[in-house]
Amino acid sequence: MSQVDTHQRALALGTSTLYEASGLPCAIDPAIRPIWVGAAVAGPAYPVRCSPGDNLAIHLAVERAPRGSVLIVTTDDFVAGYWGEVMTVAAEAAGLTGLVIDGGVRDVAAMTRRRFPVFSRGISVRGTIKASAPGVGQTIRMTGVEVALGDLVVADDDGVVVLPAAEAARVLAAGEARAAKEAEFMRRLAAGASTVDLLGLSHWRERA
Repeated sequence: MSQVDTHQRALALGTSTLYEASGLPCAIDPAIRPIWVGAAVAGPAYPVRCSPGDNLAIHLAVERAPRGSVLIVTTDDFVAGYWGEVMTVAAEAAGLTGLVIDGGVRDVAAMTRRRFPVFSRGISVRGTIKASAPGVGQTIRMTGVEVALGDLVVADDDGVVVLPAAEAARVLAAGEARAAKEAEFMRRLAAGASTVDLLGLSHWRERA
């Protein structure tokens, strides 16, 4: 199966289903949110580590990352404007498909118009310097989740998950099985069944 098919399957399932199906500690801090409603992306991770308030590593990553990559940038939670319209245009030209950053971004209106998927901890007009690049393409930890080159990143309105490359196929298959089970659950709900009965919670009726 091609990478494109894998990414389409992941987006169709969504982050909530993938997280529940994975059994892994793969969810990025929920404070990292899409900057425009409906933003979604799935693709191979290209990890980046920035010094706080310094975006040189991002410039190098945009130059080096393979086409189709999602940049995953840790700033150690330091919020500043590491990314904006200039970097977005450069990333699009380089064939990159999205950004997840535990710091901040700016030029939100421009990125919204361009429909470039960006997930960040905050918005900040404060600019950055360009003096150091601690890590470009090397494994990082973002909000407690390890992110290695080529891991599967999936981000949507519900959040961001990072699936280790070796686990991606298993999680997708488990996610599709879960989605099929949930579809049947919804059909029975629509027909009038109770969530209490379907979830095996009827013994709580007399206790509550």
